[in-house]
Amino acid sequence: MVTTTEVSNVSKVFTLEDYMLNPPDNTEWVDGELVEKNGMTAKHSRTQARLSYFWRHYMISSNQGGEIYTEVSCRTVGRGRCPDVAYLTPDLLRQFGDDFTILPQSFPLIAEIISPTDRAEEVFTKVREYLESGCQEIWLIFPESQWVLVITQQQQKLFNLGDVVSTQIMLPGFSVAVDELLA
Repeated sequence: MVTTTEVSNVSKVFTLEDYMLNPPDNTEWVDGELVEKNGMTAKHSRTQARLSYFWRHYMISSNQGGEIYTEVSCRTVGRGRCPDVAYLTPDLLRQFGDDFTILPQSFPLIAEIISPTDRAEEVFTKVREYLESGCQEIWLIFPESQWVLVITQQQQKLFNLGDVVSTQIMLPGFSVAVDELLA
């Protein structure tokens, strides 16, 4: 499917292949259209920065290797997505390198920080896409309601203030207090 979309005040025809070669900042390619990611608040940004820091610190201190990314595009089932925070394992880092434009599959561990403008159906459609495209574990973080939902193919676990959220599959042994992540 081909679409004409307004990006940076320049009208361009964009296919998924175009997106894969050069994804415009703050966009995803969904159902033939470039969709701008919007609705980010200071709380959203702070949560993204904290989680990125916590995952990276743990990855290094536990000698698990790999790399942590923010706002880097990946390909899902026929779409291009841009997770808020993502972890790439050492094996996939060797396979794809560290200078890719867009990862040709989902990252194995992804976090999406839910903005006030996000719609539930769109969020859970994105979760399904990630799981169908190689993702092993997804964290949905709700800064406003102060919940963290961890989703794998086998289970969904909800964490609240006062709980300690932990990875279920990826980055084994990682945990952080929900209060610390969302404070």
